[in-house]
Amino acid sequence: MTAPAAPPLLLVTRPAREAARWVQELHALGLAAQALPLIDIGAAPNAAAVAQVRRGLASFRAVMFVSANAVEGLLGAAGADAAACATWPAGGQGPRAWATGPGTRQALRAAGVPPALIDAPAADAAQFDSEALWARVHKQVSPGDRVLIARGGDAQGRPAGRNWLAGELASAGARVETLVAYVRRPPVWTDAQRRAAASPGAWWLLSSSEALANLPAVLPGYDVEGARALCTHPRIADAARAAGFGRVETVQPLLTSVAAFLQSGE
Repeated sequence: MTAPAAPPLLLVTRPAREAARWVQELHALGLAAQALPLIDIGAAPNAAAVAQVRRGLASFRAVMFVSANAVEGLLGAAGADAAACATWPAGGQGPRAWATGPGTRQALRAAGVPPALIDAPAADAAQFDSEALWARVHKQVSPGDRVLIARGGDAQGRPAGRNWLAGELASAGARVETLVAYVRRPPVWTDAQRRAAASPGAWWLLSSSEALANLPAVLPGYDVEGARALCTHPRIADAARAAGFGRVETVQPLLTSVAAFLQSGE
């Protein structure tokens, strides 16, 4: 009797710390995974602006965090001295803390934000994105409310990413403000990482279209047509197809969902 084939190697392209956690948890499930970050995370370019927002958190109706990195950039990095971290205002009616997915929600709780003040798509939501979040929180917003979006910036410190939610907030009459809480840069790979990327039959776990756009720079000449992409959102899947990946599949951005896909042998 032929033994079942082993699950393929998963190349985890999330930023380094997140990728390391995913790899550790996948290994615990008996799955092969390698961290190959396609985005490098840097500190906020304007520390004074971050400190000013921290002091004035109570003046916002809500703060939307685009990622766990935005949480750490605004409220204090993991392991930071307590004096350098923000204390979330828990009194009155807010502010609410908005998250697009479970990883960001977990980071908010780790940063000390009361769970009752956190809003995010349901755990069984079809997608974890701005649209799913807005469907959950839009009734909280009244004309004149101040809403902050804590997000990432490009290598020059300019705000980067989708502006869809900012547009919806503005249409609802909110006063939208943006804070660059961290920067995202193309990574610098080692020779060992480039060799790992060439592993035959591996799946690329892609959780960001920006990360996908960095791939040609860190791995010039890579045979994308012969590669497989496992994407955590339909928009990322569309970008992977446009980039020429030979096979593209979509999966929820949950470790359990990714593990189930790998174990299915598809």
